[in-house]
Order: sequence, then C-alpha cells, then structure tokens
Amino acid sequence: MMEKINQIMAAKGLAAGELTIGDCIDIAGQAQVPVSEVIIAEAMTTSSMTRSEVYSAVLASFAHNLYAVEIGTTTGASFLMGTTGREVAQAGAPQLVADEFLNKVLTYTLGAQVGNHSVGLQPCAGTGDSCTYAGFVRALLEELEDKEAVARVAAVMLKIGTIFRVGKTSTGCNMEGFGAGAAASAAAFVELAGGSPAAMAKAIVLAISPTIANPCTPRVMVAGLCATHIGGGVMIGKLAAQLALHTSIPVTVPVDVMVAMAAAVHPVSAKQVVPVVIQYMEPFFKTNAAVETYIGDDMQALEKERIEETVKQALAEARAMARKANAIVKPFGEAVVGGSSQAVGSPTNAARIAHYLAKGKITKVKIELYPELFARRGINVPGILMAAVYGAGTDNSQLYREVMSKVAGEGIEVEILQVQEPQLQQITVLATEKNSLVSSLNRGGGRLVLRQASDQAEAYRVANKLGIEIVD
Repeated sequence: MMEKINQIMAAKGLAAGELTIGDCIDIAGQAQVPVSEVIIAEAMTTSSMTRSEVYSAVLASFAHNLYAVEIGTTTGASFLMGTTGREVAQAGAPQLVADEFLNKVLTYTLGAQVGNHSVGLQPCAGTGDSCTYAGFVRALLEELEDKEAVARVAAVMLKIGTIFRVGKTSTGCNMEGFGAGAAASAAAFVELAGGSPAAMAKAIVLAISPTIANPCTPRVMVAGLCATHIGGGVMIGKLAAQLALHTSIPVTVPVDVMVAMAAAVHPVSAKQVVPVVIQYMEPFFKTNAAVETYIGDDMQALEKERIEETVKQALAEARAMARKANAIVKPFGEAVVGGSSQAVGSPTNAARIAHYLAKGKITKVKIELYPELFARRGINVPGILMAAVYGAGTDNSQLYREVMSKVAGEGIEVEILQVQEPQLQQITVLATEKNSLVSSLNRGGGRLVLRQASDQAEAYRVANKLGIEIVD
C-alpha cells in the first residue's frame, strides 16, 4: 500500500511534507484506500517512523489535552462557561443530542474548553479547534478497542488542523474552533464511517462554508458564547458528513480552494469580505445559458482567464500552507492558560524572550499592545507579566492566577499602553544590569513574528531554546 501511494505521488510530481488536504483525498481515491492511509504514509516518510510509531506519536500528542478534558468534566471551572463541562458529563445528565456517540464528542469538546480555561490547552490553529480534536479522541477511546483505528481518525483531524494553523494569521473563529473544528469533525465522521475520499472532500467543503469570516472576539470575551462556537463546529461537521455520505448533494468547489478562501478571508475587514468571497467562488458560480447569450465574447473571455488564474492562485496558496504545516506527530504548541493562544499565548511568548534578554533585578515592565490585544488585557497582561518578570511559560496556570499580586507586592512598575499598529505586541523590560526590548507581531497558536529585539541574534537563540515558534 505504501509503495502504491508513493508511486501515485511521484507520478503527480508531489513530495511528502507538502501534501494538501486535496492531494491526500485525490491520492486516496486513485489508490482506493482511506484518506487516513495517505496521511499516515506521508508522516511515515517525513518523520522516518514506522506505521506503529506514527500511531503511537499521534495518540501521545493528545496527552495534555486529554488531561484538560478530564479536568473540565470533573473539577474545572471556566470564567466564560462556569461548570458546564461537569454538568453535561455527570452521570444522568440529559443528552445534548440523541446520537450517543455525537453526544459524547460534544460533551468532551465542551469539557475541553472548560479545561482550557482551567489548565490551558495545547493549541493547533488555536485552542478552540484543539477542544474539538480532544473531545473527539476522548469519545473514540471510549468507543473503540482498536487504538490504531483511533489514531487513524485522529491523524485525519490533525492533518486538517495543522494546515488551518498556518492559515490562522489573525483573530477569527473561522480558522480555529468553529471553522477548523467543523472541517476536521466532518472528515473524522466520514473516516469513521468508512466513507469514500470523494465523500470526505464534499463533507469538508460543506463544513467550512458556513464558518467563513466568523469572528471570535465576542466568543472569547462574552460568557457562554464559545459553547455554541466550539460545539457548533462539531454539529456542522456531523451534518456535513451525513449529507456527503447519504445524499447526492452536488458540491463543485475543490477542497483546497475552500481552505485557501477561508485563509484569505480570515484577516480581511468586514467591508472587504464580500469581494474576497466573490473572487474565490466565481469559478463555481452556476450560470444561466440564456443570460450568457447577452454577454459579449470579449467579456466572457476575460472572465474565463480570471477564473483560471483564481483557481491556480488558490491551489498555490494551499500548497504553501501544506509545506509550512507542522508534522502530525508534533502538531501542537505549548499549552496556553487564559483561554486564547492568540490573545495570551503570543504576547506571553514575546515577554518571555524579553525576560531572558534582560539582566539583573527587574524594576519595570512596559507593555504596548494593538487595540484588540489592549481590549483583552484582562486575560493577556497576567500572562505577559508572569513571562516578563519570572520567565514563566504559557502553561503555568498557578502563576497566571497569582502574578498580579506578586508583581504588586514586589513593587515592580507596570505600564500598559495602546498602540495603533496592527498586531503589534511590544514588551520592554527595565532591569538593574541590562534592559531588553522585544517588538513582535501577534500570531495564533502562541506564535509570533519577531520584528526587532534589543539583541536580535540572542532573541532567536532564546526562542529556539524555549521552543517558542517564530514565523515569517
């Protein structure tokens, strides 16, 4: 099977490590194997692992997030969701939906979000979609005795999640819990049902469609709303899978074009969303032959040329994301307390680099944040301070809860300013022996763009040592 997959890849001029979701589906269809087989084969090649080693690594990557599910469904409480996780998971609780397995996935997904706000969650595109992946895997582990079967379904979700991780460059649930979660859930339900690669392609496209341009700012700051975003992704995924598996619904948009469109719409302001959607979807508009007779040949030729260029561009963007995606055997970043790998994780990591560039006793921390981060200072400043003053990582939930009083008790001056430059998060640490500065741009998944540092070379060395992901 591995040889056959490699032969098809070679014939298509493709290489392991750059396969898009569409590539995996196309290869699986040609080889007449489940899509998971292509994803596993790619991981075996890029990671130099045996099949069983890939299975083990995929399942092992969920260790912390499954712990978060356990906390969220037993003792955890969330500042946004209260004790919802344990309420829906307790014995005798009314089912959220009648389907027993779907109810388990929803229950553990919501539990993961409560756990996310309790002990942090390792982000993929963000922490929202990681809730879905963890919830799905926890439900699978209870339902299936065959752990290799669990790993195959998980591999499909992680392939999608790691590509969404590259596409997430700004805030927005369309590329995280709602969008990535819906797409990954749809694919997982199809894989679990033994559906065809073509059915999986349909399901992913159908699941992504309603999530385009969906914002997450209200979800991560207003009580309760994240439950329907995160859970809604699972529900949409189930609906999309059922439609793809059991109906003849026509879906003409290639999955990679849909993923590329989602990534492109993501950072665009509301007034620009409609033109972008038209740009990417024009190739698939249904035309009326009678109307087209009134359109001149020159205009039709220009439209045809633009349509061909749009599809070419979309596929190129999908390929670029696939090349940059994390391996599925090491998909996640460090766990992030505070509920958001973007609002908390990225600025906290910038501050952590600044801490290790400074020397001596720290006397002051100056924090400069662009408007969205400044508005969410209630959740990100504790993380920034625990990193800037104590060098703590994004997973230190105990210090996150105590840091404000500790900093005040030590008499350390704190200055918090709003700046207008988009995505900017700039941290200055004043210390008795050596001051430091890290000027960076915010990225999801706890990542950052390092624009400037008081010691640029040392900043990169520190980031590499601490496992902080710096991106272009």
